[in-house]
Amino acid sequence: MPAHSAGEAEVIWQRAERRWPQFVLREPRNGLPPPWANGSQVSFAASSPDATASSVALTLGAVNEGELNIRPQYAPDFYSAYCRDPEGNKLCFVYAKRVNG
Repeated sequence: MPAHSAGEAEVIWQRAERRWPQFVLREPRNGLPPPWANGSQVSFAASSPDATASSVALTLGAVNEGELNIRPQYAPDFYSAYCRDPEGNKLCFVYAKRVNG
């Protein structure tokens, strides 16, 4: 997977010619220390907008950290949902035509 800098103290790993899945490491944006994966996120492409809300992670004990919602700041059809797995890792489930198309 190639890595590139997406800004100051930020690195994103992803497959060549693909946006998803991606692995992000960065300074925490909320100013808190990073001991429980604050500042990192693992993102997965979902098969449909509804699949983002019914992620298996939530059924396996993850904690909701962002309801399924359209996030037009990323793309006009960008749906995502966020959660923390039982070990504290932040997960993102994404659907958008340019991601899945």
